[in-house]
Amino acid sequence: MSLTVDGRQVPVGGSRQRTILARLLLSPDRVVPVDALVEAVWQGSPPATARTQVAICIAALRKTLKAEGCEDEVISTAHPGYRLNTAGHRLDLLEYRRLTAEAAAAARAGRPAAAAEACRQALELWRGPVLTGVAGRQIEDEAQRLEEQRLTTYDEFAVLQLETGRHAELVPQLAATVREHPLRERSRQSLMLALYRAGRRAEAMEVFRDARRQFIEDLGLEPGPALQELHDAILRDDPALAAVEPPAPEPAPPAAAPADPAAADAGPEGAGPDAPPGPRPAEAQVPPPSELPPNIPGFTGRAAELAELDGLLAARTDEQPPAVGFVTGVAGVGKTGLAVHWSHRAARHFPDGRLFVDLCGHDLDHEPTRAGEVLSRFLRSLGVPGDRIPPDTAGRVSMYRSLTAGRRILVVLDNVRTFAQIQPLLPGSGGCAVLVTSREPMEQLVLRYGAVRVQLGVLAPEEAAELLSRIVTGDRLAADPEQTRRLAELCDRLPLALRIVAARLASKPHWTVRQLVSRLADARRRLDELSLGGSRVRASFALSYRHLPSDAARLYRLLGVLEVPDFATWVGAALLDCDVYEAERLIESLVDAQLLEVVGADATGQLRYRFQNLLRLYARELAHQEEDPAERDTALDRALAAWLTIAEIARGKEYGGDFAIIHGATPRTPIDPDVLDDLMAAPLDWFEAERVPLAAVVEHAARLAQEEGGGRGLDDLAWDLTMCLGVLCETRSYVEEWRRSCDLALAAARARGNLRGEAAVLADLGGLLVQQFRLDEARCYLEPAVRQFERIGEEHGRALALAQLSAVDRSAGDFARAEGLLREALEVFHRIGDVASEVHALNNLALLALEQGRTEEGLRIGEDGVRLARRLGEIRGTAQALHRLGRAYLEVGRLAEAEQLLAEVARIVRAKQDLVGTCFALLGVAETRLALGRPEQAGERLAEAKELLERIDHPVAEGRVHYVDSQVQGALGRGAAARRSLERARDAFDRAGARPWQQRAEAALLALAVEI
Repeated sequence: MSLTVDGRQVPVGGSRQRTILARLLLSPDRVVPVDALVEAVWQGSPPATARTQVAICIAALRKTLKAEGCEDEVISTAHPGYRLNTAGHRLDLLEYRRLTAEAAAAARAGRPAAAAEACRQALELWRGPVLTGVAGRQIEDEAQRLEEQRLTTYDEFAVLQLETGRHAELVPQLAATVREHPLRERSRQSLMLALYRAGRRAEAMEVFRDARRQFIEDLGLEPGPALQELHDAILRDDPALAAVEPPAPEPAPPAAAPADPAAADAGPEGAGPDAPPGPRPAEAQVPPPSELPPNIPGFTGRAAELAELDGLLAARTDEQPPAVGFVTGVAGVGKTGLAVHWSHRAARHFPDGRLFVDLCGHDLDHEPTRAGEVLSRFLRSLGVPGDRIPPDTAGRVSMYRSLTAGRRILVVLDNVRTFAQIQPLLPGSGGCAVLVTSREPMEQLVLRYGAVRVQLGVLAPEEAAELLSRIVTGDRLAADPEQTRRLAELCDRLPLALRIVAARLASKPHWTVRQLVSRLADARRRLDELSLGGSRVRASFALSYRHLPSDAARLYRLLGVLEVPDFATWVGAALLDCDVYEAERLIESLVDAQLLEVVGADATGQLRYRFQNLLRLYARELAHQEEDPAERDTALDRALAAWLTIAEIARGKEYGGDFAIIHGATPRTPIDPDVLDDLMAAPLDWFEAERVPLAAVVEHAARLAQEEGGGRGLDDLAWDLTMCLGVLCETRSYVEEWRRSCDLALAAARARGNLRGEAAVLADLGGLLVQQFRLDEARCYLEPAVRQFERIGEEHGRALALAQLSAVDRSAGDFARAEGLLREALEVFHRIGDVASEVHALNNLALLALEQGRTEEGLRIGEDGVRLARRLGEIRGTAQALHRLGRAYLEVGRLAEAEQLLAEVARIVRAKQDLVGTCFALLGVAETRLALGRPEQAGERLAEAKELLERIDHPVAEGRVHYVDSQVQGALGRGAAARRSLERARDAFDRAGARPWQQRAEAALLALAVEI
């Protein structure tokens, strides 16, 4: 593995950094969970600090990349881990995939020469064994997979070269490949054909004899039919083997004239801060004003923003309007600091003066400065005597624009409140530039002056640490990088807050970083700690808050009570009990005031918004100070219930109705029907967009239920919402998140003595463990759930738990008990109209019948279940019914019907983006095609399933796919590959705790060893 920047080799740190970088490179533009990185580095034996050490390695990698000039975020943080962003960079793996896809397309189009050229370019990307210098089972397995892909591509290349008559030049390469990989039949086949076409018939036959000898000795097998047929064709000099003439080379395109390096590097005159200043006008009678405040000590980062502002330095004519830069952002983000730093950097481009004024637009102690006062100051600075300054603002504007015409002057207008405040201060000449800072949107600056808008965000983690280190001397920060990172995060990486904590550390050399972190860690005290002395974070926020209209201010306060990372506009509507359009208007006013920021549109097309943490704390503080407690709690409960309302509807759409679930007594929040239509166009998309907020709502409700001990019913909300989450967690394999929500809901139900909720969560946990084949653990949850449902007289919940418990008994071999439980549950489902659960029970009864040899009965029951399911439409339950019947057909040898049903399942679940369901459907199709004697086609479906496995964390699915892959490899005569697949299957089942499947894989490995 190597990393280069502009042709330079970039050294990557120790083995952990290399392993983490390799793992990210293998999943480009996809989020790699922290747990996966931990597994890659420590291979099942991580230390307690593993996640912290991963974060340190990521920070070090980012620092290395930045030091090499990579200003964009190559490695970004994205829940639940990190993503390597390839935009603007070259990754050999992606280039290889592009070229091989191009080769395949060319081959299909009948252009073998173009296909061969694409294969050649793809193969040239290999410069030795892949991922050299990186250890670990995950990485080594991936290296083997990539090596297999390389060999497959080389085999394709050889075939294409043979098709175009280039057999002679192929022989040495093919001979080397066969020596290195003697069991690759396709490579031997190409070598035999190349030798034959080169007139070396005897050597071609020797290649076959050598293959037969090795195959029998190593595998106990004869060569495959393709090799044997080629051998026979060579013996009889089959005319079909004759070589084709190589195509005439295409004329090379005329060479382009070499580019002029000087011209290539040249930019527009004055395009950067180091460009020479333009010609100056005649000298004024007074020295040019230079009113900039002192430059910012320890200024850090902002390279991209500084580059944007450099655009103001491009040469302009006097007929053009002045160049205007507009720096905006939340309070404390460093708008003034950036403006002052850039102004000093660019000062020499403005030889006729640099004017600066703080307009006090957001100031608790001063009213905003009026334009007339500023003009008087500016005119004096430009040499106008006081007695000649016009008394009225209009006259001052005219004189000011006359004096600035034809000059190169920089005007910095800091802390602006409104466009009207600065409009008279804008010069009329294109030779001047204006830099404005404000928290307001200032659309007029962009519309009327084409202002360069620079939206200033918080500092990157490395920049935040660098800012701290420039103020805090000594080795305290370097000695504890983890706590330094934590300190920066507690400050939201906001420059004002960072400077405050850095100054406190610098003034208290006896403090450690950990001590200051512990003071800030308490959210209730954090704003107090950051609002001591002259620099006050709370006061800077208050400047924005005090100008809000009352309704926007109330929404800001109430949003602060939520504990979700981001939200859509319907959440604001629920908080205020208003329509969504009014909520959107108020939310956008908070965005304009820099109190909220836009995350972007989610999968449902809804814009999402979020707080910075410090602004959330300030909003929460205001909510407790200014809101009536009862009204505040009512608004919060209404918003939390809105998530439950939509989640219940979304789950119902996936199940074809409100089936297979029981609910609590939480009052639902009405949702605008038009909004619901938009959100429910693809219910799983809504669940995915709200995945993290939904988990946060469960946690918030569960905690409040335990803390308050009151009668708000939040324990009901917590367990009810957890039940609804199952549909997402099952389809996308968010097992850990589902388990955590269940644990939180269970604790809340028990704390409030909520027996129904406790039983429901116990049953849900049992069902989760059944899916993971952790059957003994599942029984420990399901049996208490059944007993508790019996005590409270909840027959539906009891039936749902019995159906899950029957699966445990069936796996344990107690078919009679399993069937009895299922029939008992089925009677309840049928009586109360729970069609989805009835279908599920019928499917499982069918499997029980088949396992006991009652084939006709089993198929009849399964077909009844499918007919019942089809009445619900193409929903998840229908796909499950079809899947189980398809597998039943597979078991009894009705293979054509099995393939048809399983293909239909794959179509349904693909359309729903059900990743887990699609993986299992493809697995079933692969097993059917293998049974039909089509192992190559089975392998194609398994390859698709393996791609899905990279996007989900489902060790049982992973194990099942590799288990069937071992059978495919065996059918293709690839004993070594079959063993590797079985080993991967065994390891995956071991991770899942799926003991029955693990034993099956171990038995298959033992059988394979006996065969060999």
